[in-house]
Amino acid sequence: MSKDLIKEKLNKFGSKKEPFLFVLSYNLEEFYIEKLSELPNNIRFELNSKEHHKSKINKKYKLEKFPISFDEYKKKFDYIQEQIKSGNSYLLNLTAQTKIKSTLTLDEIYDSVSAKFKLRFQNIKDDFVCFSPERFIEIKKNKIYTYPMKGTIDASITNAQARILGDLKEMAEHTMVVDLLRNDLGIVSSKVRVNKFRFCEKINAGDKKLLQVSSKISAHLEENWNERIGDILTSILPAGSITGTPKKSTVEILDNIEKYERGFYTGVFGVYDGVNLDSSVMIRFIEKNQNGETFYKSGGGITCDSNASLEYQELIDKIYLPL
Repeated sequence: MSKDLIKEKLNKFGSKKEPFLFVLSYNLEEFYIEKLSELPNNIRFELNSKEHHKSKINKKYKLEKFPISFDEYKKKFDYIQEQIKSGNSYLLNLTAQTKIKSTLTLDEIYDSVSAKFKLRFQNIKDDFVCFSPERFIEIKKNKIYTYPMKGTIDASITNAQARILGDLKEMAEHTMVVDLLRNDLGIVSSKVRVNKFRFCEKINAGDKKLLQVSSKISAHLEENWNERIGDILTSILPAGSITGTPKKSTVEILDNIEKYERGFYTGVFGVYDGVNLDSSVMIRFIEKNQNGETFYKSGGGITCDSNASLEYQELIDKIYLPL
């Protein structure tokens, strides 16, 4: 039902060429869609920010992490390996929520972090901040683009770029995600092509820099694509980079094993400005629940070659503030 409402509202605003913001949850059961001219003050965003506008923190800050135990993680990991061996999935993006304590408020985090895509969202039910490096789709001049991200390495490591681009496991994971998103674009567009395969970009990860491996895929849309924004988005969500492949069976496995609600985490947010559309996958995500507890949600891709200890550490390492 929510999916139909989302589709209807997005198509309606798009048909009128009315600029709007959309925020869609991972499972499309929650959403927020509003005209830019009527956005309340408690919802702020930045899209594709090249300057990475941020305020300097004038106080020392702390970020304490209270992750799930390795034993608990290992049980999920082992179950996923069984599913992979049974042929039900080849790549799964396992996530978890980690309780954190920080001396910074969510507003201070939004104002201080550096990221291409930022969202501060607060209403009666939800209260979160997102500072994502990952674009979902971009539409301009009747062409749709997506930029799958899969694979990171510490930029300070000697020959970091050559090492990650030459890593066969990283290559396999990235290729699977590119293939999945190429197929997704094929559902809503024509003449799909991979313009650029596996290039590195440097991103800020708090106390260090990371190299992030991305690709660029494009396709053609009909001239009236703005009248079908709802159809386009709901046909290709959830995003392939934060689920896995094949998507349908992988999502079912994740629903069984994650044991928490992703909510808006790994959903998407974006803006249609009346001419073009840009959007981001909501990773790097901190949420305050109605009991006042704060959680950082993070995860990583798992294949048959993955190591449980390394994946668990990656889950924890991704809990950071890019200040």
